[in-house]
Amino acid sequence: MKLTSKLLIAIVLASSSALYAQNKTSNSKASMVKFVKRDADKRVDVLIGGKLFTSYQWLDTVYKPILYPVLTVSGNPITRGFPIEPREGERRDHIHHAGNWFNYGNVNGYDFWGNGHEGKRSINGGQIKHLGIQKLSGGKGEGLLITKSSWIDPNGKELLAENTEFHFIDQGSIQIIDRIVTLKASNGAVSMKDTKEGSFGIRVARQLELPSKEDLKLTDAQGNPTAIKKMENDVPTGNYRSSEGDEGEGVWGKRAKWMDLYGNIGDEKVSIVICDHPKNLSYPTYWHARGYGLFAANPFGVKDFTNKKEELNYSIPVGGTLVLRYRILIGSGTHLSDAQINTYAADFASRY
Repeated sequence: MKLTSKLLIAIVLASSSALYAQNKTSNSKASMVKFVKRDADKRVDVLIGGKLFTSYQWLDTVYKPILYPVLTVSGNPITRGFPIEPREGERRDHIHHAGNWFNYGNVNGYDFWGNGHEGKRSINGGQIKHLGIQKLSGGKGEGLLITKSSWIDPNGKELLAENTEFHFIDQGSIQIIDRIVTLKASNGAVSMKDTKEGSFGIRVARQLELPSKEDLKLTDAQGNPTAIKKMENDVPTGNYRSSEGDEGEGVWGKRAKWMDLYGNIGDEKVSIVICDHPKNLSYPTYWHARGYGLFAANPFGVKDFTNKKEELNYSIPVGGTLVLRYRILIGSGTHLSDAQINTYAADFASRY
């Protein structure tokens, strides 16, 4: 029987409503989200049901605030350990890929993405300096952390003032991080020149990389080559799948509303989904997602992803602001379906 467009829409809406109702039911049993400030260690731990979920950290050697580690419900880390806590058998390339972060590779000509790539501050590297915690509010099922940071050039001049909300949400086997970033050009217009090196990223654990049979050769924004050696240990189980149906290594440089990286850590099935937001710049975003474990959404880079057919070169006028919103879903025990992800993406779009 051929289905009409109206009937298809009705089926999708009914399915989404049913999933949303299930989510509300599970949320009624949600655990408490609590925060533990550890100023001496330059971190705030996020606990769900008394167990560590992630930590907001502002380490001197990372040059940007990060969430690290990020754990599944059962306690498995989905983030790579290197360079903070190296683990046996994982890659040790791209030292600036640490935890989950937000930055960009060309801000008024300064590199905020690759700063620290040799384990030290780059000559042309910008730093995102943590200034303080504006709010900590725990609660049943959700906690809120608001931070203040400053994007400074190598001479210490502030280019961007950043205020960020982190919403940590418990949905049982699915835990959520919503990040709402507000950037203000505080001391003059700010240019975000087009490059693939950005922006909202996470470097994942070895088990969630895509299986690879050969060495990789990549280039940075300046065209410098980086060799990514094939690993001998047969651990990777990951695969990408996008909202538009692209899969595997083929998702790189493509646009999508969301991207799912799914695989197994031991016996635990894991899904990591990053959702773009309809109000974001360049929605649906381009994906700087690589098989070796870099998983990033880039709203500023267009040229590299379109084979130089298009170019963005975004700028924020003096005193102007840019707001960007991203959601991470961490599913534990099952690989999330398209219908589940679409429901969470729709919820995200309506919340902010």
